[in-house]
Amino acid sequence: MPFDSTKNPWITHETRPVYENPWIKVDESKVTNPGGGEGIYGVVHFKNRAIGVVPIDDEGNTWLVGQYRYTLNSYEWEIPEGGCPDGEEPEDAARRELREETGLAAGKMDIILDHLALSNSVTDERATIFVARELTQFEARPEETEELKIRKLPLTEAIEMVKKGAITDSMSVMALLKIAVDFSSTEP
Repeated sequence: MPFDSTKNPWITHETRPVYENPWIKVDESKVTNPGGGEGIYGVVHFKNRAIGVVPIDDEGNTWLVGQYRYTLNSYEWEIPEGGCPDGEEPEDAARRELREETGLAAGKMDIILDHLALSNSVTDERATIFVARELTQFEARPEETEELKIRKLPLTEAIEMVKKGAITDSMSVMALLKIAVDFSSTEP
């Protein structure tokens, strides 16, 4: 029998909400799995779309944001990131997050990755990542939940940080490696 990628092999019997806050909702479903076993499946639904931005200036520099991540209990370096609530355009959210976290305003924004599934075994979270160019510096105004350190560095150094494992945030890794691949394909 040929494989049918459109057929859902899971059977959902019942779904109930188990937790909700302003950012996420957690549902638990009673299911029959593809092998016929009965069990439960938990899904974390994010209320915002994830947004990431890689700012690049005319000299080939970028900006990273450092912050302590409560969930990982560690300090992390990342591209500027945030959330895009329903009703806000992803580009507008990207511009807002870039300005809040780094103080940068972009004259030009281009999508480099879209509809990314960030952890599709437990969440429905999707992401869109932009490259920002034609940058103007203003004062950063992070949210109350953010204690950020801003680091300007050569884009090539940020890509090396990914390769060495110094940047582990999935959106940052995807964005910087995508730029590295695109850049290398344009070299003679």
